[in-house]
Amino acid sequence: MNDVLDVALRLLIVFAVFMVVPLVVGQTEHKVMAHMQGRLGPMHAGGFHGWAQLVADGVKFVQKEDVVPASADRRVFQLAPAVSLLPYLLVVLVIPVGRGEGAVGQAVDAGVFFVLAVMGVGVLGSLMAGWASANKFSLLGGLRTAAQLLAYELPMLLAAASVAMAAGTVSLPGILDAFQWWWLPWQIVGALVFFVAGLAELQRPPFDMPVADSEIIFGAYTEYTGLRFALFLLAEYAGIVVLCALTTVLFLGGWHGPFGPDSAGWVWTLLKTAVLAFVVIWLRVSYPRLREDQLQKLAWTVLVPLALAQIALTGIVKVAIS
Repeated sequence: MNDVLDVALRLLIVFAVFMVVPLVVGQTEHKVMAHMQGRLGPMHAGGFHGWAQLVADGVKFVQKEDVVPASADRRVFQLAPAVSLLPYLLVVLVIPVGRGEGAVGQAVDAGVFFVLAVMGVGVLGSLMAGWASANKFSLLGGLRTAAQLLAYELPMLLAAASVAMAAGTVSLPGILDAFQWWWLPWQIVGALVFFVAGLAELQRPPFDMPVADSEIIFGAYTEYTGLRFALFLLAEYAGIVVLCALTTVLFLGGWHGPFGPDSAGWVWTLLKTAVLAFVVIWLRVSYPRLREDQLQKLAWTVLVPLALAQIALTGIVKVAIS
């Protein structure tokens, strides 16, 4: 019975974190963009520093009419938002926040492969939405999503493989147990490749060609309204949290900090994740959207060769120190 209660408590904590932290990232994005771009709403809604902006957004989505296009594949159309969101919940379950069994929802021996495989499933929600909407703009957005997934999944996997080679394990807690601070300089290229490829998989600016509003209205999500559209937004923010947490665990040492006891390592994990989340928001504000040809060129001619070079460097270093 105690084991059942322990599992239930862990699942409850993970679910609470999954529902709260992406909303915090969304609210932070409102504030950061308001400061950088001089937006008035997120700074004044409700009075003190725009505290009510998130509440106003929630009320707006709840009040909007839930519309399903007459020609749409109704079941696939309604299922797509859940398919986009739920994989990130599964990934959060296996990300170690601190040292010890109590700091991870469920330890998985092949954690690296598990998280990358499940994150790839999340993109299927956009494909389902684009195909099921019976809208040419949505279909085009779905096709762009498929092309983007094919291009950026490979460098992301290669970059993660480099860390697994260095640690000698594909377990996420195992990678953190093997982490050494001198890894940072020679794994920095892999970290950049992983982070950039992750942004592209999330379709975050400047890699948001599948939702280019100036070209295809809003891509695969054009026909979505109300809470279903809100679920897609929640999936995007959840994806940001997952990407930043994985980058922290794989490349930045996770719970390891320059000082402080390991029992407080979760503070370092959250701090590093928060800094990376700010970088994601800053990139959205600072850089224009890439063209489709530029996006593909970046993946195949820049990120893939860099990821392969990182694997070669990792092999050389492993041989040198063995």
